[in-house]
Amino acid sequence: MNPMHLERRSFLTLLAAAPAAFPQKSSSTMLVYFGTYTRKTSKGVYVAKLDTATGKVSEPELAGEVSNPSFVTIHPNQKYLYAVSEMGGGGAQGGGVTAFSIDKPSGKLTRLNQVSSKGSGPCHLNVDKTGRTLVVANYGSGSVAAMPVKPDGSLGDPVGFIQHAGSSVDKRRQAGPHAHSVNYSANNKFVIAADLGLDQVLVYKVDPATASLTPNNPPFAKVKPGGGPRHFTFHPKGKFAYVINEMGQAVTAFAWNAGKGALTEIQHISTLPDGVTVANNTTAEVVAHPNGKFLYGSNRGHNSIAVFSIAKDGKLTRVENAPTQGEIPRNFAIDPSGKWLFAANQNTDNVVIFAIDQATGKLSPTGQQLKVDVPVCVRFAAL
Repeated sequence: MNPMHLERRSFLTLLAAAPAAFPQKSSSTMLVYFGTYTRKTSKGVYVAKLDTATGKVSEPELAGEVSNPSFVTIHPNQKYLYAVSEMGGGGAQGGGVTAFSIDKPSGKLTRLNQVSSKGSGPCHLNVDKTGRTLVVANYGSGSVAAMPVKPDGSLGDPVGFIQHAGSSVDKRRQAGPHAHSVNYSANNKFVIAADLGLDQVLVYKVDPATASLTPNNPPFAKVKPGGGPRHFTFHPKGKFAYVINEMGQAVTAFAWNAGKGALTEIQHISTLPDGVTVANNTTAEVVAHPNGKFLYGSNRGHNSIAVFSIAKDGKLTRVENAPTQGEIPRNFAIDPSGKWLFAANQNTDNVVIFAIDQATGKLSPTGQQLKVDVPVCVRFAAL
């Protein structure tokens, strides 16, 4: 071989490897967004900055005005934020989804547009991994809608739509369907919709290119009657999944068949300590730690985060119940580094930051609390 050709090839090989060999220094600062109910003095979505190395957080500021953005999500390219308007604020049926562009590094939001959620009481939303389709769960009308995301981050009108039907055993809360969350599978082929009113975790095939939704076969997995499945999360390795049951105060663990889109129950475990009963306690959020070793779930009433360890077979063992230092922890989130957990206490207008023990999963308050009126949702975005 010509020595010059060999020298050139060696140079190109080294050049290609350079980004891995000499990684760019990344910022330890992230944006933290807080969705709220626009009661008291809240006007919409708030933003703060987190130093992931130290856990220090700046004081939240108003990022963008919108009515009742009880849940927000971030586009995969980190340039756009989407918020539901859970009560009023858009759409012929009373629910809307608003698109915003994110200004870096301030975190301020610029409204792009708002479209109907094609149902009432939208409460949860997510964008697919290609960034082309957004799905939203309508709690009030019990439906799921999918809408295209345009190249500029704005939203098109809903294309895919499925109206749930049926009821379950609690005639007060389960007389009809109540879709409560929507999550994409890791392979981006399925959307999982937890419906509190049906006691079902429904599975839909999704085409991100067209925003279409079609029922899967099998179409759903059941939870215990009266459980009221609310939020859902996959294990980071993709073999297991977990749904938290709002009314049943428990987590249902599933084995997940990624090829078939099938959920098989493997465990049902209480979110409360053994022997403890709390009147009017309900659960809200469930999150798997990025390292796959721990699962967290919130109790509203007991006002705690239930911490579980995850075994190799996906089953859970309770580690502790950590008080959230506030009332009604509606939502919480773990930052991408896995070091910090932010618990949003809806009724006491505070967000409490906890340090996560990487060996045990236990939570320790850092001593820092943020003032946010009626905080409901926490989401992180890269700068």
